Amino acid sequence: MVVAERSGDVELISVDSMQVYRQMDVGTAKPTSEEQIRVRHHLIDLVEPSDEFAVAEFQRAYEDVLVDLTERGRRAILVGGTGLYHRAVIDDLDLPGQWPEIRARLEGDAAEFGPERLHARLAGIDPAAAEKMEPSNARRIVRALEVCEGSGRPFSSFGPGLDDYPATPVRQIGLRWDRVTLAARIERRVHAMVDGGLVAEVGAIAGSTGFSKTAAQALGYKEVLAHLDGDLSLDEAVDQVIVRTRQFAVRQERWFRRDPRVEWVDVTDDPVVEATPTVAAALGLGV
Repeated sequence: MVVAERSGDVELISVDSMQVYRQMDVGTAKPTSEEQIRVRHHLIDLVEPSDEFAVAEFQRAYEDVLVDLTERGRRAILVGGTGLYHRAVIDDLDLPGQWPEIRARLEGDAAEFGPERLHARLAGIDPAAAEKMEPSNARRIVRALEVCEGSGRPFSSFGPGLDDYPATPVRQIGLRWDRVTLAARIERRVHAMVDGGLVAEVGAIAGSTGFSKTAAQALGYKEVLAHLDGDLSLDEAVDQVIVRTRQFAVRQERWFRRDPRVEWVDVTDDPVVEATPTVAAALGLGV
């Protein structure tokens, strides 16, 4: 945000799969009202927590923002780190549609027979897709079979594939912490979220709109919902959030490290101070 303020013609686009939900502010570290006044932010607060929101919908919303920015002569910095959403907009992924009835049937099959049997089915239809999936990953296998049946095309035919990294005009900058420091920062952030009203936020949403299946899986929200249902004490919920967030951070870094186009900045103390020169240079600004 410091660089955007300095430039005068840059706005921020959130590439976060959970900041699209209204009311989910504390747990997603959504920019505050004051921050949004200082710099305009896009692709936050798009839908209610009870709504499902697919990657393809995010992609369309992103394209609308780009048209708006172009018409107003503005530039953008993409911020956030939901890997698939990032690739969808950076590389304009050819995304398959949704077939809820097929998905529901396949989810029933996975529950009854186990994901391994569905993985074997996928291997016979689309071996390229099956090869890239763990036989125990029911969610991905169901999605692949849903697309194969619904579209009449192999799931692997949609592209570019996630293992392909085509040339892009977007300069990508990643921030990297050492694991020990990152783990400590995650623990402090989780406690700050709880102190900042996460439990009250989750309770208010649960008592009003409720959560969609996707929103209910958000880091922190799933565990607090279990606490509110009486399945976990608050301390147990906090411990689970910390563990789950650390695991997510490791997966997230692995996802982006596979992309040779990402330029890494190693940070040790203050990510704003340490990353600003690289981001400013990418926009043609002085440090």
